[in-house]
Amino acid sequence: MIIDIFLPASLIFIMLTLGLGLESSDFTNLVRKPRSFFVGLTNQILLLPLVTYIIILVFGITKEAAVGMMILACCPGGVTSNIITKLAKGDTALSISYTAFNSILAIVTLPMIVGFSMKSFMGQEAPDVNILSLGLTMFFITAVPVGIGLLIREKNKYYADKFEPKASKISTILFAIIILGALLSEWETFINNFVLLGPVIVLLILAMLTIAYRSSKLFKMSDKQSITVAIESAMQNGTVGITVGNLIINPESGLSILSIPSGVYSILMYLICLPFVFWFLKRTPN
Repeated sequence: MIIDIFLPASLIFIMLTLGLGLESSDFTNLVRKPRSFFVGLTNQILLLPLVTYIIILVFGITKEAAVGMMILACCPGGVTSNIITKLAKGDTALSISYTAFNSILAIVTLPMIVGFSMKSFMGQEAPDVNILSLGLTMFFITAVPVGIGLLIREKNKYYADKFEPKASKISTILFAIIILGALLSEWETFINNFVLLGPVIVLLILAMLTIAYRSSKLFKMSDKQSITVAIESAMQNGTVGITVGNLIINPESGLSILSIPSGVYSILMYLICLPFVFWFLKRTPN
């Protein structure tokens, strides 16, 4: 019961915090930069799920874990990717624009890909999932809070500027609690799956960092834009993945097995992405 309330409530607050840091121009920036829009969208919305699907087939991981991985691949970026982009001296405004747009787009893409994944990997064993209901739930726990945060900034920029840093700190704490809670509540399941999920997730992150960065350079995007696309494509909002996993299969206690990949991923993404950022900073002239 506590998890059923705490998880969605935490995600709503995290998405509200994201909205507080947005401006309406963040949604129009991508339209003004069609090349950036095309490359970023292709990597995160199309290539990420495709690469995840291929890796799952190659490694042959369990049905539930496979669905959990696909849920993760459908998640938008989060505040974390914006922070890491800033650390990497990337295009922070572009990063925020991607996060904002993909958070809204995930309302449609996530239910569709999750429905396909459950039929593909679980077949007759797949639980009944109302795709429309899942889409509406995604709308209310992601898009609506982002919209409210954006509206608050538009109506009262002074208050948004004052509260947003505090909200970001609270969101970071909530994120840490969710990840630690996910691992501790299902520690045995986590350990049993880590040996298989660890290499799969590491390979996925490395693959997306490389593919996204190289494809951006191929389309002659700047270093700042290329590192931004790479980070946005490799760092997803694990809180969304954990929440969606629990919405689909809600156990009597603890977290759903569909949420475990997002919990493992949320830790490993730092261990992989931060060294990539430091490598980028070292090779890039000031």
